[in-house]
Amino acid sequence: MSGRIVSVIIIAGFVILVAVVGSHYSVMNRDWYEALNKPSFQPPNWTFGVVWTALFILFAISLILIWNTQPHTKLHYVIMAAAVLNGILNVAWSALFFGNKLIFLAIYDAALLCLSVIFLILAAWPVSRLAGLLLIPYAIWTAFATYLTLTIYRLNGT
Repeated sequence: MSGRIVSVIIIAGFVILVAVVGSHYSVMNRDWYEALNKPSFQPPNWTFGVVWTALFILFAISLILIWNTQPHTKLHYVIMAAAVLNGILNVAWSALFFGNKLIFLAIYDAALLCLSVIFLILAAWPVSRLAGLLLIPYAIWTAFATYLTLTIYRLNGT
């Protein structure tokens, strides 16, 4: 099996794992979540699955583009390590917010998640501009998610 195919399998597997584990937490405590006061600008619940699916696909494509750009440099490995950290932060937000109802801590996790995406964009740019561009919607969404989490925290006085 060629190295490119292996990288696609490994990266896609990693992104799917992050999505599955994160969604596991996202279905926890739904009654609690539905009872929370939410801002008027919050999108309908169905949009979150659609948006996250699209973002995870773009994330995977971006990582595949980066990894398959030759020759590999130290920056390639830094980007992949940052991608793993990003995946951990992504799952942690769901675990904090939905799994443990720790909205305040989820604000900080969301902010770190957004910063990790911005780092990935900046690090990816010299390797593959297309890969960096594909991550911009993820940065915008995580910035919005940070603000949304903060607003939910404020509205619920928790």
